[in-house]
Amino acid sequence: MTIKTKLQLGLLFLFGVIVLLGGMGMYYLNQLKEESANILTDNYESISYVQKMQESLDLNTQTDSLAMITFEKNLQQQEKNLTEKGEKEETIELRKVWNLYKTQNNTQFLPSIKAHLFEIATINQNAIFRKNEAAQMISQEALNYLKIITITCLLISFTFVINFPAYLASPIKQLTEGIRAITAKNYEQRLHFSSNDEFGELATAFNLMAQKLDEYEHSSLAQILSEKKRIEAIINKLNDAVIGLDDHQHILFVNSVALDLLHINQEELVGKSALDVALQSDLMRSLLNHSTDNQEIKIYTGGKESYFSKEWILVENEEKLLGKVIILQNITKYHELDAAKTNFIATISHELKTPISSIKMSLSLLENPKIGELNPEQQGLLQNIKDESQRLLGITGELLDLTQVESGKINLAFEAVSPIQIIDYASMAVGFQAQQKSIEFQIDLAPALPQVWADAEKTAWVLVNLLTNAIRYSEVQSKILISVVQEQNQVVFGVQDFGKGIDAKYLDRIFDKYFQAPNSPKGTGLGLAIAKQFIEAQQGQIQVKSEFGQGAIFQFSLPIYQG
Repeated sequence: MTIKTKLQLGLLFLFGVIVLLGGMGMYYLNQLKEESANILTDNYESISYVQKMQESLDLNTQTDSLAMITFEKNLQQQEKNLTEKGEKEETIELRKVWNLYKTQNNTQFLPSIKAHLFEIATINQNAIFRKNEAAQMISQEALNYLKIITITCLLISFTFVINFPAYLASPIKQLTEGIRAITAKNYEQRLHFSSNDEFGELATAFNLMAQKLDEYEHSSLAQILSEKKRIEAIINKLNDAVIGLDDHQHILFVNSVALDLLHINQEELVGKSALDVALQSDLMRSLLNHSTDNQEIKIYTGGKESYFSKEWILVENEEKLLGKVIILQNITKYHELDAAKTNFIATISHELKTPISSIKMSLSLLENPKIGELNPEQQGLLQNIKDESQRLLGITGELLDLTQVESGKINLAFEAVSPIQIIDYASMAVGFQAQQKSIEFQIDLAPALPQVWADAEKTAWVLVNLLTNAIRYSEVQSKILISVVQEQNQVVFGVQDFGKGIDAKYLDRIFDKYFQAPNSPKGTGLGLAIAKQFIEAQQGQIQVKSEFGQGAIFQFSLPIYQG
């Protein structure tokens, strides 16, 4: 039986009790009403008629015609109200005697008339007493029945009121306690009430849910522990140092490589705040310092200096930060290879300059008419060899500049230099290339430009490199804008061309060594990388802005000479 059905039956029972009590009360009240009405209608009126007739007899009916009329009128009323046994016979006899009295006008009939009136009154009075006793019996009977039914209904209703809410509340209370236990991850909680209604179905469903959660918890926990051990083993086998932090900067795990670098026991790290550890460890402080991002970290370990690159990995779930992982990658091998490469390039470049110079000298001699005249084909070949030799000499120079930059041995001759001086030198250096493509330089100089504190030769080299690239990517008969403005304590140089521009996906790599965008003229890919190093070595910044098909703007800044 469902709860809905039980509620309907309970409410139907209460409704039946109300109907029963109301019906019985109405029935017995109606009985009492009828008895009372009968007494008034049947007996009390007859006694009233008799009383009025007696009063008329007390008057002198022989002389008082009104008394005769009153008696006759009340007698007629009495003849219409014959309700009791014997009342009819007495009324008939009263009529006979009264008629004799009226026709003979003899007073000897008066005692007989009074006797009949007395008998009628006695009959009605006895009826009143009898009906009153019947009404009292009906009233007492109704009262007894109502008492029994009321007490019975009260007992049943009291039992219903006490037990039915408990029947509803007890399962709900057990269910609430069960849900709280499940919330606290006590998946062994069960509901122990059973019934064939919705509560029984609810208990069955709840117990099944708790059983599945318990199975899932134990199976998941075992799987998680297994995966945790496997991940820890993998992390410990890595050659890179790995440190895991939660969202509150507490250390979750540290692999063996990181322990060797920090020189701290695992028990003193795991579970501790990384900020507290940083107070005692310079390396941890450097790892937490974001200003050291993208910088090589030099650490003395294993009896030698080693180099590491730092990488942050953010662990997120639905845009909520769960923690961070710091990875220190050992790049000592690459650092050593890079140093060997730099030395090798420096040596080769230096050695190449001598034969290239000899080739250029030989070319100069061949161009001398004293050696002999050359035909046009020979002059073309000679010019081609001369161009390639010049290109080879330029590449060798860039490589030497690169080795100087990578070795950290950039020799800068700082001096107070006028920006106009740098612009004039660079524009003259590339003037011939611009003329060949009919490119016009438009120079926009801000008024009253201050001097910059820089190496004039290196800065001019950078500007020449930017102008050379602008000419290379510009169309014939176009223009290049050269601008110089002052921004706070910096002077900003700008070179803008209107060529095909640079695709946005390559902008972040444009200053990387050896990088060349696809479909661009062949080169070494070193010019912009060297330019970046030269500018940053002078405490300046270099950047590029471009939209594909709209040209490019290269800008670099240098500090103002403070005097």
